Amino acid sequence: MPGPEKRPPRRCLQHPKGRTAPMPIYTIETTYHLPVYRHRSYKAPSLAEACRLAIEDDEWEAETHDYECAGETYVTGAWDGRDCAYSGPSLAVPSHFDETVQRKADHFEILLGLVKVLRGAGVGTHSAYWIGRAGSAIAKAEAILAGARDPAPDAPMPRPHILLSFDESEVRATIGEIIAGDETFAALPADAIGADDIHAACVAVAAAANLSEERGSVVFRAALAAIRSVEQRAMEGRKEGEREKKE
Repeated sequence: MPGPEKRPPRRCLQHPKGRTAPMPIYTIETTYHLPVYRHRSYKAPSLAEACRLAIEDDEWEAETHDYECAGETYVTGAWDGRDCAYSGPSLAVPSHFDETVQRKADHFEILLGLVKVLRGAGVGTHSAYWIGRAGSAIAKAEAILAGARDPAPDAPMPRPHILLSFDESEVRATIGEIIAGDETFAALPADAIGADDIHAACVAVAAAANLSEERGSVVFRAALAAIRSVEQRAMEGRKEGEREKKE
């Protein structure tokens, strides 16, 4: 009786002839910033003016290098091959290998652009344009703050659902209704309440509101609804299968 068939050993990174592919070599340039400081006194009418004088002062003979507070190491260049820095085309380095302060500066432009879009967009265009972009920008910003890698381009982004929102124009309309229906406010004209008063009140009320219980309840109901939906589909599938067997 023949024994069990032996499987051939697994090979990784093979050429057609079975030889292992050589590991690529890269030349990487890394950098860190070394703080240099000086102590100098300035006569000035204010702290801001003294700071301006210090910034504009080009005399650095008494400088001190702070080796104990050197900055993080980050990548400033990469080339394909051994010992070939600046001798050929440089490679595109993933942004999460850049200096953290530079990552923040670069991402600032993206966040600023999104805020500008939000400011000028109408209600009907919100979901269509910026929700996905905002989710991606938030995920990258959180990765930068955590000192982590950038999210993968194809990584699924959170899809938020707004539970409650209100507009200051709604508050303005409600003020008129309250004053008209409450005699204690009869002497107060509705137009005496300005836009700044309404805005400040909306900010204060929103900051003091606690919707944690409502949010938890909504999340639970959404999870339960998803489970029941799948369960209902499975039940319908079983019933359909039983009908096909009977036929």
